Amino acid sequence: MSVDREQQGLQKLREIAGEQATRPLGDWNAIAPDMHRYIVEFVAGDILSRPGLDAKSRQLATVAMLAALSHAPDEFKMHFAGALRLGWTREELVEVLLQTAVFAGFPAALNALKWAQEVLSTQDKS
Repeated sequence: MSVDREQQGLQKLREIAGEQATRPLGDWNAIAPDMHRYIVEFVAGDILSRPGLDAKSRQLATVAMLAALSHAPDEFKMHFAGALRLGWTREELVEVLLQTAVFAGFPAALNALKWAQEVLSTQDKS
């Protein structure tokens, strides 16, 4: 891994998801060790670290896209929690998910609201 891209990617992942950010990435090392490198260097180091959008705005866009996709609950929950960590409020994020119903359909919005509730209930317990 390129040290610069790796370090930049790890820093960005920690900004979004906290210190546990890279823990799930290790799950793939046994069967696909390159996946860790792709996510850290390319996704986080190259794409999420680009100038042009601040981390908070980029996270909101990510939450909206994952909600619209409606087939990535783990990724949605991680990015939803990251959006909260970066300063979006519950109310603002719920508005984004309600907007999802208009453009991606009610099933996608309902899935995202269910996943958001899981994140929020976990945070309420801590």
